[in-house]
Amino acid sequence: AVQGEQITVHNIRNAEWLSEENFVLNYYDRTINVNDILGVDFVVVPFEITAIAHTMLSFQLADGTYLGISVEIRTEQDEDYSSILGAARQFEVTYLVADERDIIRRRTRHLNADVYIYPTTATPQQARMLFLDIGQRMNELAVKPEFYHTLVNNCTTNIVSHVNRLNPSRIPYSIGVLLPGLADKYAYKLGILDNSVPFETLKQAAHVNNLAAQYYD
Repeated sequence: AVQGEQITVHNIRNAEWLSEENFVLNYYDRTINVNDILGVDFVVVPFEITAIAHTMLSFQLADGTYLGISVEIRTEQDEDYSSILGAARQFEVTYLVADERDIIRRRTRHLNADVYIYPTTATPQQARMLFLDIGQRMNELAVKPEFYHTLVNNCTTNIVSHVNRLNPSRIPYSIGVLLPGLADKYAYKLGILDNSVPFETLKQAAHVNNLAAQYYD
């Protein structure tokens, strides 16, 4: 909900992950001032197949906390993700809003996945506009649900749609969008990530698994 410069986000997840199968779900509501959004990071979690990955956003707030936003399937009981079923209108798409510590620690410790967090070159104003656009879409999905689609309505294509709605053609559709495992290198090429250093140097610095383990608590 948006009222002036105040944004109220409902049902932010902050789960305690004991394992992938055992966890304590916690949700809370939070009201933030839009001017407290200072920046946005691009999060990439590669799958075993190098060209496939899950991508997310994490918004930096003035108090030093981060809110993660992840476009996912809304799983029903006994459902698991499948790229084949995802292309056959078997899942609904949902936007998960969670503490960054929730979405990162789950993947680094309990899914044994590599996680890369890239600061973007977005200005605070651009980050605020992006957050508001995402909020509008979440409200729309609450009224009119959509099917997830592995290729055209997934984690990365939704991020691209938000960026291009605010800045038309900022991210041209390419193999870097269709194969999210290449999305970080594509964003680097487009100047969405810091390209003043070689990409491999940036990627190495963005790898957070050791830090996530060191500061898990």
